[in-house]
Amino acid sequence: MLESARKLLTRNSAEIGARVEGLHTAAEIAEGRLPAEAVDDARAVAEKAAARLRLSAEHTVVAIAGATGSGKSSTYNALTGLELSSVGVRRPTTSWATACVWGSEGADELLEWLGIPARHQTTRDSMLDGRDGARDRDLDGVVLLDLPDHDSTEVSHHLEVDRLVELADLLVWVLDPQKYADAAIHDRYLAPLATHGDVMAVVLNHIDTVPAERRESMVDDVRRLLAADGLPQVPVFAISARHGIGVDELRGFIAQRVAAKKQTRLRLEADLRAAAGRLEEVGGAGAPRTLEKKKVSGLEDALAEAAGVPTVVSAVESSVRLRAGRATGWPIVSWVGRLKPDPLKRLHLDLGSAGKQLAGTARTSVPSTTPVQRARVDSEVRALADDASRGLGKPWVEAVRRASTSRLPDLGDRLDAVLGAADLGVDRLPGWVRFVRLVQWLLITAALLGGAWLVALGVVAWLQLPELPTPQVGPVALPTLLLLAGVLLGVLLALVCRALVAATARSRAAAVDSQLRRAVHDVAEELVVQPVSVELQAYTTHREALQRALGSTRRS
Repeated sequence: MLESARKLLTRNSAEIGARVEGLHTAAEIAEGRLPAEAVDDARAVAEKAAARLRLSAEHTVVAIAGATGSGKSSTYNALTGLELSSVGVRRPTTSWATACVWGSEGADELLEWLGIPARHQTTRDSMLDGRDGARDRDLDGVVLLDLPDHDSTEVSHHLEVDRLVELADLLVWVLDPQKYADAAIHDRYLAPLATHGDVMAVVLNHIDTVPAERRESMVDDVRRLLAADGLPQVPVFAISARHGIGVDELRGFIAQRVAAKKQTRLRLEADLRAAAGRLEEVGGAGAPRTLEKKKVSGLEDALAEAAGVPTVVSAVESSVRLRAGRATGWPIVSWVGRLKPDPLKRLHLDLGSAGKQLAGTARTSVPSTTPVQRARVDSEVRALADDASRGLGKPWVEAVRRASTSRLPDLGDRLDAVLGAADLGVDRLPGWVRFVRLVQWLLITAALLGGAWLVALGVVAWLQLPELPTPQVGPVALPTLLLLAGVLLGVLLALVCRALVAATARSRAAAVDSQLRRAVHDVAEELVVQPVSVELQAYTTHREALQRALGSTRRS
């Protein structure tokens, strides 16, 4: 039987181990996000469960607990068949529990973990082969504890009871017919352990002092009170430890639970479920969330506007239009364009490829963010955080909001650095501009040559010198053709290039807009989106870990 039980617990230990790891992970992630009390409690439960799994799986710890005068020790003695605990006025004033072990092999580490001194331990190994051997074998593997009175005036007794109640695999609460409704046990122990109904039993002792016709109604009243505590499934045994009434039934119940070798697992599952439930209660059970692209886009648009991206893009378009216009305009009048100020120079953004090297120190002269723009950024950040945390528990909502604003003070400097480091490319004009510039100068040269030729012909005629030979191109003299063609074609080319210059300026502005918005996207990702995503991923992992701890594979 022990070998089959060992195999059974081995199969179950993997599942329990996964649940313990789930609770530990959930507690680690909740650190600094959820209330410290719930997190510390969950971590302690996970550590206690892990420690219990490393100890004997062949022993079941059964704790007998009760108030002064309830007959707890006499019940303990009746179960052991020995006078191991003093009763009544002879009960010692001690803060230590007493343990009786059936089958001590492998129990030493468990008893040490329980904190039971050797002088308070009794073993039944030598008695298993005696007169009551068959009867005692039913309890083989039991570690029976007699706890101090939970209502003792000694503080150390309270602490010892509380400590061992957390460690026992099966809790047997002994009640007295005169005090079974006492709030001391219902409010302090039974109701708080409503999640542990599978690892509890209640004994109504001294039933011999109750008239026979009232016994059944009193047991029903005990069950009613247990149901009010959230423990409707807990079995109730009416016994008289002094006269042996009902003791065999209680003993049989314990033997049955021990033989099933499930009690340790049930206790650990109850502990894990309760601790995970408390984390879930304070942290909420909302479905995991992800950031919506629409909210991120809204934030990036607000940041781009606050950073002055539209101003820079407009300046790039005007600058390209101005520079390309000077290069492709008619040289006679295009110099006037040099008198116009370059918009990028005014913004200190005319850095060209050197902007990357100056990114650490350069400052732009883009207009400062207005209060309206700052308000829009704040509003978009808040909207993003609210949307990302919708349905989550209050602590997680606060964690997401803190993450969304944690690096907002760095936004201004980072965005200004992005603009200052950007290579806007306005110093690199398209190849066709250089070609047009060459053609314009060739045309102006032709016009000047033709004009000079005509002047020379006029001077010769005025001085009545021999007429110079003048080639004809059809009906038009070549000098005249050179002059007219150079001027007219130059002006016409300049007019045609205006449309090309405008298209080039718009294209370059669109490219810069895309470049700057990608840079703003990177800043938003680093300073706002990523911190929020970290919190959302932490919440998702936390929820998955809690589900493992709760023994559920369903997603939130």
